[in-house]
Amino acid sequence: MTLMAITRRQRQVYDFIADFVQKNQYSPSFEEIGEGLGLSSLATVHKHITNLEEKGLLSRDYNRSRSIDLLPPKGRLKQSMAVNSGTMVPLMGRIAAGQPIEAIERPETISLADFTRSKEVFALEVRGESMQDEHILDGDYVLVEKTKVAHNGDIVVALVEGTDATLKRLYREGDNIRLQPSNAKMKPIIVPAKDVQVQGRVIGVLRKY
Repeated sequence: MTLMAITRRQRQVYDFIADFVQKNQYSPSFEEIGEGLGLSSLATVHKHITNLEEKGLLSRDYNRSRSIDLLPPKGRLKQSMAVNSGTMVPLMGRIAAGQPIEAIERPETISLADFTRSKEVFALEVRGESMQDEHILDGDYVLVEKTKVAHNGDIVVALVEGTDATLKRLYREGDNIRLQPSNAKMKPIIVPAKDVQVQGRVIGVLRKY
């Protein structure tokens, strides 16, 4: 089935219009949409309406008032994970919290304005249980500050031998780096320092219930 990308706020606008029409048998005005969704700017409402129109989810008759007509989606609506409108942080893929796996970049975004104002932050979905004692579990999302510098004990995204990415605590030990899991059942990964590149430092964790 075809997926149609739609933001959280666009979905709220679409659903509000649908509920309004069902209750009142006519479409809402921009003012009513803004009031219903707590949007103080009519320009913002107009932007969301225009985006929905461009995506083929509604149509407007510019020669009459209350002219918003919803159209059925041409496929399943795919809503990006979002906690609030605002800065869109790249969701770069999945990260191993176990043995290293190949890092895969995916063209998605995640809205995290309430968590960070930095533009140098991305998100990764965790796979594995090696960081469970830090309360970072399989299926969680970690927020990562993009940096090549890390201090001993930092939880980092480390690229091992240029291909495999893993989530661990980093410790420098002479010419080696120890990537330490937070799971008593798992052994650390010890590799030459030259074979490890720090991609970022974990600054937060998100979990869906």
